[in-house]
Amino acid sequence: MAADQTAPRLDVDALLADPATKIVVCCGAGGVGKTTTAAALGLRAAEQHGRRTVVLTIDPARRLAQSMGLTELDNTPRQVKGIDTEATGGELHAMMLDMKRTFDEVVQAHTSPQRAAEIFANPFYQAMSSTFSGTQEYMAMEKLGQLRAGEEWDLIVVDTPPSRSALDFLDAPARLSRFLDGRMLRLLMAPARGGRSMFSLVTASFGIFSRAVQKILGAQLLTDLSGFVAALDSMFGGFRQRADETYRILQDPQTAFLLVAAPERDAVREAAYFAERLVAERMPLAGLVLNRTHRSALTTLSAAEAEAAAERLEALGDQQTTAEALRVHASLLRLIDREVAVAATFTDAFPHVPAVAVAAQPADVHDVDGLRTIGAALA
Repeated sequence: MAADQTAPRLDVDALLADPATKIVVCCGAGGVGKTTTAAALGLRAAEQHGRRTVVLTIDPARRLAQSMGLTELDNTPRQVKGIDTEATGGELHAMMLDMKRTFDEVVQAHTSPQRAAEIFANPFYQAMSSTFSGTQEYMAMEKLGQLRAGEEWDLIVVDTPPSRSALDFLDAPARLSRFLDGRMLRLLMAPARGGRSMFSLVTASFGIFSRAVQKILGAQLLTDLSGFVAALDSMFGGFRQRADETYRILQDPQTAFLLVAAPERDAVREAAYFAERLVAERMPLAGLVLNRTHRSALTTLSAAEAEAAAERLEALGDQQTTAEALRVHASLLRLIDREVAVAATFTDAFPHVPAVAVAAQPADVHDVDGLRTIGAALA
């Protein structure tokens, strides 16, 4: 593959074994094997390098739990049993982000029990903590910050959603700051800080504007929003500070971003898009993992030669099985040529980014043995 020929080789074992590597973030388009790659990296770090590792998936799909032999994953790390760490002393844990539970944990950690109860009962909070756009990505930053701050883990492997959503993961601190500094939010916070209810302020002071806001949002929703802002007012600075701290961690050399792609145009285009963003944000791009590539052990017989030989055999009316095998070989070589050309669109644009190609597997990875095979291929 072009990833092997034109780009420096990505040394996955050196990356996982380095005690200075604390976080590995796997990014890429959907359906390219990103979750499997993250799980395989975590397993190899634990088994081969003795690291106490946790794999955090932000993707709500259940593939990570299934591949590790766990019935389910939740917001608490669960240890993966039955792995071979006797010689190295490593451990492997896995978890899946629970957006609402993480938000609840943040509220409980930074407010009094009485104030937390008020927040949990607020309808606006209930909606925001479950469905509000951007909450998942911000809570992912919160959870990553919690895992890193605890110093419990040697290595945290993060499996992000498909790449544009992963960009939202990177954008969460800036978006939160814009939200907290927005004119409308400051307007809503002002009466809360002054001790008056939002509803009384609306009816008494805003005139035409207030009636328009009431008409659009409804008085009850406006009251719920005011109560939500009042309850969380003291926490907003902490939200921003922690998000900014986590963002700085992502820019630190202790973090390594791995782009995961398949040798398909859309997937490689997504990887290149993300690489440009990481370079612009000065985030440490460790390399490209090109999954599901193909190879041929027979390199002396070209596709054209195989096709010509198959035609000669068919014309003779003999050796039909051999002719079919030659056509299969020709098709494989053409597939490899297409994959090399697609991969080159990335490696030509980013010639200094290390890369590793992982061959397509004969079956889907669904257990620890399969993850171990992928880990060995990565290394």
